[in-house]
Amino acid sequence: MSSPTALCATRSIDRTRVILAGICALILTVGLARFAYTPLLPIMRDGAGLSDLAGGWLATFNYMGYMAGALLAATTNDLQRKFLFYRAGLLIAVVSTAAMGFTDNLYLWVALRFIAGVSSAGGLLIASGLVLNWLINHGYKGELGLHFAGLGAGIVVSGLAVSAMVGALTWDSQWIGLGLLGILFFLPAWFWLPAPVPVVAHATKTQAIQTPLAPSSRWMWLFIAAYFCAGVGFVISATFIVAIVEQLPVFAGNGPWVWVVVGLAAAPASFLWDRIAGVIGGIYALLMAYGLQILSILLPAVSADTFANLLSAALFGITFVGIVSLTLSIIGRHFPANPSKAMARLTLSYGVAQIAAPAMAGYIATISGSYRGALFIAAGTMAVGMLLLLAIMRQERRELAAVS
Repeated sequence: MSSPTALCATRSIDRTRVILAGICALILTVGLARFAYTPLLPIMRDGAGLSDLAGGWLATFNYMGYMAGALLAATTNDLQRKFLFYRAGLLIAVVSTAAMGFTDNLYLWVALRFIAGVSSAGGLLIASGLVLNWLINHGYKGELGLHFAGLGAGIVVSGLAVSAMVGALTWDSQWIGLGLLGILFFLPAWFWLPAPVPVVAHATKTQAIQTPLAPSSRWMWLFIAAYFCAGVGFVISATFIVAIVEQLPVFAGNGPWVWVVVGLAAAPASFLWDRIAGVIGGIYALLMAYGLQILSILLPAVSADTFANLLSAALFGITFVGIVSLTLSIIGRHFPANPSKAMARLTLSYGVAQIAAPAMAGYIATISGSYRGALFIAAGTMAVGMLLLLAIMRQERRELAAVS
């Protein structure tokens, strides 16, 4: 018979493997298949003749694919189908990333960025839900702070990989290299995340008390609208931050390193925001994150100073991961039986923003020769999101008063 110590050690190993599987899934499907495009955008512009407008449209189709994946996740309650979608997303991420280097046809690029976006939904939404499902079923807290460290780690991996290949490989060889690199993360993501099982009843009264009441439809719609605003603020910076800083003489040729700064700031962000939310509450933490992200968006719009732009990159990394992890964790705890579906509903609004905003920014850059106008629009939209978060807080107080 196994000793209690041995059983605890085995459980700890299982938990570590599951969390590492989720992190590797995020590095592969989001960090490489999705975010590697950001540091490669100026390289493709110079080496493959990609225009600002076409660059914006490629980003838009990537987010359209992400939204299509979110829709797929939202329309099924079957956890086994979600698990199949997750594994398909891992395969698609590797293939679609490497395939970008085998063509210079814009329409094929569009198709590849679209299916890479679908894989990102599998890695972010489905993997998050599967990891949360496993944690809840095995008596752990339903917190995704460790899991979402994969977002920042993915940015660091893509930024370092592109920085290492700049000057040594052409743009197409870099895409192929990133696809091969993705295999390293594919293997643990595939083998270490087990198939899901239905959520079991909470074992203790304490856990039952911690499960929030299902929110009202008004609360949910306010949250969806606020997350849409966050999507606009996120996608313009995420798509164009390297291209923006590359226009500054001090960063010319060193844009991918700014992306590494984003990733380094993002990697520990989920832990930080979990702690902040534990002290002041999830919605208050989101308000703080929205406000800091507005600052990160405005800095490059008003200043060409080196420190200001590096601070902008760091603030962006810290805040966008915080907004995603806080939002999905809040939603997941409200819908523990099928968190992926609830997360997907919310993410659809994020996806709509990500479809519209890059193309809009590309048009503005083409007409004005600058991304400043798009940055101001993004900051204003985030400010509207803060007002919606305040409305959510008022709605929560009304609902609590109604049941007390």
